[in-house]
Amino acid sequence: MHESASPQLPPSAQRALVLGSTSPYRRQLLERLRLAFTVFAPDVNETALPHEAPRDLALRLALAKARAVAAQHPGTIVIGSDQVADLNGQPLGKPGTHQRATAQLRQMSGHSVVFQTAVAVVCPATGFEQVDLAPVAVRFRVLDDAEIERYLRAEQPYDCAGSAKSEGLGISLLDAIDSDDPTALIGLPLIRTCRMLRAAGLVLP
Repeated sequence: MHESASPQLPPSAQRALVLGSTSPYRRQLLERLRLAFTVFAPDVNETALPHEAPRDLALRLALAKARAVAAQHPGTIVIGSDQVADLNGQPLGKPGTHQRATAQLRQMSGHSVVFQTAVAVVCPATGFEQVDLAPVAVRFRVLDDAEIERYLRAEQPYDCAGSAKSEGLGISLLDAIDSDDPTALIGLPLIRTCRMLRAAGLVLP
């Protein structure tokens, strides 16, 4: 984790907060902190580099997203995040289509998958920058094709990494979840995010 010091500001002088993401799941999670924030879409190419490990991809993209939005809003504190499902070193991103989601769930059936969720906080005005990873180990039940089809038709999780929407019906596909930051599986590790925001000068709660 890369860190730099940042002076604490009084509550009345807190910098504006920006979420560099279009994900409704991350927005809903950040709303739990009861902080005013705006949302901007990061313009970042999310293609993995050759031989890039899933954890490295998630870390790189989280920081790239935060930096991209911060460059457009330099007086703010920007949060960037990314999640990559890691199946034995193979990255699984958002499926986008029913066919790809079916293939992903067939691959994960009966296996353990690590959801590599990275979060970055950047403030260009103070030079503050931190990025960290919150891995979540998930064990899938053995799934038959009928279960997969029913789940996908009901939930349509085509914008979720690995097609596993655990905050919804996807929880029925799982045997176990192991994490020290439970919101990470949904897309934004709030424990780590709070730690970084405090370090960046925001007052929480």
